[in-house]
Amino acid sequence: MKILIINGVHGKTTSLHLSTWMKAALSVCLVGMPMAVGWWIGHYQASHAPAFFEGLVDAWQAEIEDQRGQVVGATAETNRHLRALNNRLSELQSRLVRMEALGALVADRANLSVGEFDFSAPVAIGGPASAATEVENTTLDLEARLRALDIQLSDRSLQLELLAAVMFDRQMRELASPSGLPVTTGWISSRYGMRADPFSGDQAWHGGIDIAGREGAPVLAVASGVVTFAGYRPAYGNVVEITHDSELVTLYAHHREILVEAGAIVRKGDTIATIGSTGRSTGPHVHFEVYKNGRSVDPSSYINRTIR
Repeated sequence: MKILIINGVHGKTTSLHLSTWMKAALSVCLVGMPMAVGWWIGHYQASHAPAFFEGLVDAWQAEIEDQRGQVVGATAETNRHLRALNNRLSELQSRLVRMEALGALVADRANLSVGEFDFSAPVAIGGPASAATEVENTTLDLEARLRALDIQLSDRSLQLELLAAVMFDRQMRELASPSGLPVTTGWISSRYGMRADPFSGDQAWHGGIDIAGREGAPVLAVASGVVTFAGYRPAYGNVVEITHDSELVTLYAHHREILVEAGAIVRKGDTIATIGSTGRSTGPHVHFEVYKNGRSVDPSSYINRTIR
């Protein structure tokens, strides 16, 4: 075999003659080496492929386990959130029951007509159907509604509590304001104002009313208050005096027995003494007086009094 080598610069040509062993060596280099390299690459891939795929499978399994853990964690968090929402709903339901009871009490105390303020009835609401797209009832939407409901319930609860306080104050004023007779049974034997004195027959001022009754029958407080005097006074006999507020004082006289002491707190309807005829008296009766701002007033105006 002859190989020609051409010099591009000088244009000279050189020829090489290859012997038989050189041709064999060149053939091995040109054909055998690529085949050897190809075989080595194939052998390398064949020997390392299982480890490569095993590593890939392990990575996939690890990712799947991580995602499974995330799903479990998200499910647990969702369950906790739902339990919290259920607890919140239960709390709001309890508050609603409490407000309904409070509202019924206030309505009863205010003497509202039946159905005018019925807390047991559903709230009256309404309106045309909306053409807007239906809003998805997501957890976030439910939380927003619960917050709004909580604010409304808090505001309504505060209003009802204030209303109940007003009604309680009204009830206390009713208890502290004289009304009714200081006896369970009896009749008015002498009224407030000028009258003929029972002993002299002359015209004289009578600063109270007399209620005749059975000896030993109970004498009742006509209003709640504090006993400011309990003892004997000439002409009045055994006397009990009760202060009800900064304006009103009631006085009960001629008792056979006094059953309270000065400083005692009495409620409306409590028994404070028994009917007698002590002091300047012609028979068993209760002499009943009312003082407003220190001045004597006609007790008759309080006997059938109604607080408004």
